[in-house]
Amino acid sequence: MIVTTWLEIADPAALAAAPAVEGIEIERVADPALNRDLYAEVGARWSWSDRLPWTDEQWAAWARRVETWVARLRGEIAGYYELAAAADGSVEIAIFGLRPGFEGGGLGGDLLTHAIRRGFERGGRRVWVHTCALDAPGAVPNYLARGMRVVRTASS
Repeated sequence: MIVTTWLEIADPAALAAAPAVEGIEIERVADPALNRDLYAEVGARWSWSDRLPWTDEQWAAWARRVETWVARLRGEIAGYYELAAAADGSVEIAIFGLRPGFEGGGLGGDLLTHAIRRGFERGGRRVWVHTCALDAPGAVPNYLARGMRVVRTASS
């Protein structure tokens, strides 16, 4: 049985910003190949597989639909996230993850702070994410530490 958890934050003032990581640079990118490569690399440890069979055209369409941001540490891509606007006026953190070797140094908290702020800057009335028990063990604690709250869980 796999438990999926949905979390959200509806008030920008509720964001509990993580300390900034020295040397981190977060920038928006527009490169479908990078989305594909990061999805495969970051997701390999967490059983992300839905998008693996996508064609180049599907990746290009996805990259046009979302905002993709990467975090660089000492020039190397350390993690990324994708934001997707929803019809209900919310913004979904569609993907969030760190590359292997970049966990445990506070980077995830700093990058998530950026993602939530950016979601509200885009006009989101709430920013939300879903995760499951197959994801990184620190995922839910990071979301909660940033001020998100659990709104639903389901088992499959």
